[in-house]
Amino acid sequence: MSQSACPDVRAARLSADAYAERFGDAVPALTAMQAVIEAERCLYCHDAPCQQACPTGIDVPSFIRRIADGNLRGAAEAILDANPLGGMCARVCPTEELCEAVCVRQTQQGKAIEIGRLQRHAVDAVMADGARPVFTRAATTGRHVAVVGAGPAGLACAHTLARLGHDVTIYDAHAKPGGLNEYGLATYKTAGDFARREVDWLLSIGGITIEPGHKLSEPAQLSTLQAQHDAVFIGVGLAGTRSLGLQGDAELAGVMDAVNFIAGLRQAASPAEVPVGRRVVVIGGGMTAVDAAVQARLLGAEVVTMVYRRGPEAMSASVVEQQWAQTQGVTIRHGLSPEALVGEAGHVTGVRFVGTADPQHTEFFEADMVLKAIGQTFVSSPWAEAGLAMTEGRLQVDAQCRTSLPGVWAGGDCRAGGRDLTVEAVEDGKQAALGIHAFFQTES
Repeated sequence: MSQSACPDVRAARLSADAYAERFGDAVPALTAMQAVIEAERCLYCHDAPCQQACPTGIDVPSFIRRIADGNLRGAAEAILDANPLGGMCARVCPTEELCEAVCVRQTQQGKAIEIGRLQRHAVDAVMADGARPVFTRAATTGRHVAVVGAGPAGLACAHTLARLGHDVTIYDAHAKPGGLNEYGLATYKTAGDFARREVDWLLSIGGITIEPGHKLSEPAQLSTLQAQHDAVFIGVGLAGTRSLGLQGDAELAGVMDAVNFIAGLRQAASPAEVPVGRRVVVIGGGMTAVDAAVQARLLGAEVVTMVYRRGPEAMSASVVEQQWAQTQGVTIRHGLSPEALVGEAGHVTGVRFVGTADPQHTEFFEADMVLKAIGQTFVSSPWAEAGLAMTEGRLQVDAQCRTSLPGVWAGGDCRAGGRDLTVEAVEDGKQAALGIHAFFQTES
């Protein structure tokens, strides 16, 4: 084997100072003065296309006006009333494709109001001031709801139900709550352990209990939850990952799912503990692929190549995310599909690709590490066996997030028809909670 093909995967490639610099906030927080100046650019439109474009319906002009007036608490209340995970969504939402894309300033001047950064400014200010809760619970109703999954949908559902006076128990398979926010997002998007701090804020309203390490794997477990609670919400997300279907996918060292790579980095005490290859190939074209590729570079990988089978216009990662990857030193190649994993002595040494438009065209990329980001899937068991209707491999729900089983609601990435966005998962959880509350009132 040539020297160039020798696998080189190791931790601690950089100095401690380099890690601290590379894994800080990718987008710095606004200063108080910057926030006021940016807020004063807003036209406070009456028909507010930005609000209409927000999946959670945040009253954007209202909260921005309050920032301009110096009323950060009022701004945060307007945000969190519509979106209880407004702090995280301010960091990870593709605002350039949602609210900011339709901002009047964008159409007039080519520069939208920085809605996401203003939203973060207000929410962070209030969460830093833990003395006074933003919301208080209504009188206890005596109703108890089971929420399965402590991700964005489950947390939004639980918080909304708790505000309405209902008691909630969240059952989650992981050791820590947060779901995607805790385990699946790039660390530079959620620096300062923000995911945990946001969960702490959500739970501070009271009435919510979390049961970690509780995985539902049998249909009878859902029946038990139905018998023990007045309603059930399912927000389990996408727990499965797609296989490349190539020999060596599961056997070769150095080949792993990008979601596991990201989770390992998120849960490490320090980035210096996380091994990374000198040459990394990331297969996929979505946000997970970008997060994995950029973080591999930040960990010290010298060559990171992100390979996607279609053109740039078909990538699910936003244009901004693609540009971010490239500015961080990631090379993006299009129109190539993986044909074979190449390895030696049990470790991957490269990937051979074939052109999707021209099958005669092949390319080989040396790699010490291959990260698969080709999509996550919904694990239908035990839900299908329990009688829940499915559509296109996910749970079928109506406009109020009701499933085919009475007393059972579902939302987030596990339900059919969504765009797999954190902000949409939050809206599902909120709407399901309102639906459950209305259901309880009809039973009264």
